[in-house]
Amino acid sequence: MPIDAAGALAAAPRVREIAWDHKDVQLYHLGIGAGRPATDPGELRYTLESRLHVLPSFATVAGGGAPGVIGTLSVPGVDVDLARVLHAGQRLRLHRPAVPVRGRARASSRVVAVYDKGSAAVLVLRTEVTDADGPLWTDEAEVFVRGEGGWGGERGPSGRPSPPPAAPADHVVERAVREDQALLYRLSGDWNPLHADPEFAARAGFERPVLHGLCTYGATLKAVVDTLLDGDVTRVRGYRTRFAGVVYPGETLRVRMWRATGPDGGGPDVGGSDGGGPGVGGSDGGGAGEARVVVSVVERGDAPVLDGTVVRYE
Repeated sequence: MPIDAAGALAAAPRVREIAWDHKDVQLYHLGIGAGRPATDPGELRYTLESRLHVLPSFATVAGGGAPGVIGTLSVPGVDVDLARVLHAGQRLRLHRPAVPVRGRARASSRVVAVYDKGSAAVLVLRTEVTDADGPLWTDEAEVFVRGEGGWGGERGPSGRPSPPPAAPADHVVERAVREDQALLYRLSGDWNPLHADPEFAARAGFERPVLHGLCTYGATLKAVVDTLLDGDVTRVRGYRTRFAGVVYPGETLRVRMWRATGPDGGGPDVGGSDGGGPGVGGSDGGGAGEARVVVSVVERGDAPVLDGTVVRYE
């Protein structure tokens, strides 16, 4: 069997030293579409080193990229064809108010769940990042492997799309994706040929290379921060999403946002049990706000792209 669930779960964590500086942050921001218009003060905080603020989703590429999809395939007990693999979801929890512009840290990654979906398997890879001062962030990648289920394992949480809020969105913004966006984004460390090689994309069942899900993930968080949080990246405490569909470079993202609060001011925790996987931690504490987000592609009749998306903030 290509996936040995017990072996993957029992494997020792993969530990690596990572480092980054302002150039890595700037490249990531450009890769998710920042810098347009180039002289806009709101964009310069993402592109100019003298006033640089780090969008928290940079954590997914810091130090050359979290193991994510490709890294999961190198775990003992996992031997599958990359063309049958899709990124199913992503979660991030920040342990400090800001990701530093420059840093050195230790990243420890391990598979924490393997689910049997019948016709597919889902693996959850958790990465915990710490530096000399303690924890920085925790993220989880959910990896969907077609054709690898059916061994009778735990099915795990439902991956069914969640309906958007019934009320009209509080804000709707549109963001154009450059034709070369995937080529630029992959320079931050995700070298999956699905995003650049037409022949590989065709083998995976796509008409042409698709945009990285984590590129859409970053672009969406930027839209929320710029629209709801006055550009203050330090207010973000957590962020989760499911990848519900693909984006082709050159298309336009439509990002719909709803402000929401629960009884404690924050609603369900990012990384809680309603989003799939074991979660990346408990409550962030009271007083936090929450944004529910739905992302679709304008040119394909609002075809869904991100589902179950929540940004928690202070």
